[in-house]
Amino acid sequence: MRPVGAWQTPTSRTLTDTPVTYWLMKSEPSECSIDDLVRDGVVPWVGVRNYQARNFMRDVMRIRDGVLFYHSSCPEPGIAGLAAVASAAYADATQFDPKSPYHDPKSTPDAPRWLHVDVKLVRKTRLLALAEMRRQPQLATMQALARGNRLSITPVTPAEWQAVQTLLADPR
Repeated sequence: MRPVGAWQTPTSRTLTDTPVTYWLMKSEPSECSIDDLVRDGVVPWVGVRNYQARNFMRDVMRIRDGVLFYHSSCPEPGIAGLAAVASAAYADATQFDPKSPYHDPKSTPDAPRWLHVDVKLVRKTRLLALAEMRRQPQLATMQALARGNRLSITPVTPAEWQAVQTLLADPR
């Protein structure tokens, strides 16, 4: 269980606050990989269809927040790069497209159900594999590593963020 106060709640942060919050954002490389982000510089984080993840983007994420770009559902999952939130949350257009796998017929442009943020590249890193992350005692409380966690967006504490930065600095 995550200790109370380990990350900021939606009511504890306003648009005028300057502290940066940190996130781990999962993407299947076949959908959007770190190489896509390297090529494009900025990508919209579309397709999130979980209310808690949507609420993180809508209520807590702010421009400049740090992002651990995580490859999931692939042969070797793990952190593949660093990014930053580059926009406030706005309507995910894929929910309105009947041809999209993310289409939501109950959502309307006047009352969009799903939002997303843009994410911009900070740098591609070596792959910090899931197995390596699990071996690190300083990451033991990381929400993304909890058994059964299926959220595509999870908060990362400042201590966890720093531990990952230290691990990524080690060339292995």
